[in-house]
Amino acid sequence: MKEPAPQKQKNQKNQLNKGIQDFGKYSGLAFQMLVIIAVMTWLGVKLDKILGLSTPVFTIIMSLLGVFAGIYTAIKDFIKH
Repeated sequence: MKEPAPQKQKNQKNQLNKGIQDFGKYSGLAFQMLVIIAVMTWLGVKLDKILGLSTPVFTIIMSLLGVFAGIYTAIKDFIKH
């Protein structure tokens, strides 16, 4: 009758490991999206400064492209896994 107890502990460890793996995967995905958006926005700001534009046209365009690139990357990773 003492056999089910180790099986229960093994299941709990597996669930804990899966939770940690999921946390790592999704936090990495969020960090990747954040970096893509930040780099694209920084690039837009630099382009606006180089071209001497008074309105932040490239900042807006590049930040939106960064958001779309981040979403694309996230969807691609979800499909892969």
